[in-house]
Amino acid sequence: MSTSSVGRPGKYQRSAGGLLAALVITVVAIGALLWFMGLFRDDVDNRPDRVDYLETVSEAQDAKLSPIYPAELPKGWIATGFDVVPGDNPTFEIRLLTDSDKFIGIRQEAEDVSTLIRQYVDEDASATDIYSARGSVAEAWQGYEDDGGDSAYASEVDGETVLVYGSASAADLREVIDSLTTEALDD
Repeated sequence: MSTSSVGRPGKYQRSAGGLLAALVITVVAIGALLWFMGLFRDDVDNRPDRVDYLETVSEAQDAKLSPIYPAELPKGWIATGFDVVPGDNPTFEIRLLTDSDKFIGIRQEAEDVSTLIRQYVDEDASATDIYSARGSVAEAWQGYEDDGGDSAYASEVDGETVLVYGSASAADLREVIDSLTTEALDD
């Protein structure tokens, strides 16, 4: 009886070097395949879908809510989402994307300013300047910012806190504040 492995199928020498070489070859092959597939692909638009926020505002007004919203958006900006929570403590929020792909949120809720700042800006956000907006839903807006580059402005309107916040510049946030209204939309 021989203990030789000659002629026995399925036996080969295994080594850590062989395993590593197989992994490297597999990763290179997958990378080459992805690169090759990318050659035949058009540029992909990763921007989120546009939503009709004015339709949502109209529906909220029909439900006897008083949403605060921008009368119009600057060129190239889009509304990307909204939240409407009716009930005893109604909430209304519109999410925007600027033409430079920066986020702006407009949140209206019967909640304390400090709670909303902690939740939507930063636990350690600090107060900055007060912005005076003539013709907006409120004249005085307290500014806030954090170390990460997010900023916000908050004001109280009819017993509710309105928070305009996001990664966009303070100038973009102020542009939104200047366009805020509660005007009833025609159906």
